[in-house]
Amino acid sequence: MSIQLNGINCFYGAHQALFDINLTCPEGETLVLLGPSGAGKSSLLRVLNLLEMPRSGTMSIAGRNIDFTKTPSDPTIRELRQNVGMVFQQYNLWPHLTVMQNLTEAPCRVLGLSKEQARARADKLLERLRLTSFSDRFPLHLSGGQQQRVAIARALMMEPAVLLFDEPTAALDPEITAQIVSIIRELSQTHITQVIVTHEKEVARKTASRVVYMENGCVVEQGDASLFTRPQTDAFAHYLSH
Repeated sequence: MSIQLNGINCFYGAHQALFDINLTCPEGETLVLLGPSGAGKSSLLRVLNLLEMPRSGTMSIAGRNIDFTKTPSDPTIRELRQNVGMVFQQYNLWPHLTVMQNLTEAPCRVLGLSKEQARARADKLLERLRLTSFSDRFPLHLSGGQQQRVAIARALMMEPAVLLFDEPTAALDPEITAQIVSIIRELSQTHITQVIVTHEKEVARKTASRVVYMENGCVVEQGDASLFTRPQTDAFAHYLSH
């Protein structure tokens, strides 16, 4: 298993956001988290990267095991984030750095790559994501779709075992959405494990090999992509039909 969650409970102050989450995702699968607003999808995604700390439960991800009865140490968090990349909804690119600098900064500092090694790795990714001509541009001079692809490239620079996407096609037009879907499908051929939060059912259908449907901080249903045509609960069937 690439990802296994057992009994995850997460709170924001007195408000409980996640209730007793149990979830499995085998290595190399593309797992899509679906559900209405406020279902807990983004909270769950943030737990996988330790941006949110549950109060209880255990998590295995990318070969790391974490018991939330005690707070993970800073080295544990750093090590996990080297293996679990995240592509944020707002892209979170560094505005004062060029595309190339955005890609090479973390691998040089965190992984200890030389500038030449990092640039060689970046050149390959920029070519693969059709971004070569933008390498010297600053994020401000890129479209939303180009920034999204740069954010994906930056996450892939760390060669993570797991890649998390928070609403990767939000506010993108249909043509750019199709490009992002195509990239996610290409990545699934490389045996990287992907977890995607999306509101867009068509994006989910086109990318998911596994699906988790959530409501009110709980997992209502989970399984392989056949659930899109044969949902097991009335709640998921209702969600898909609207």
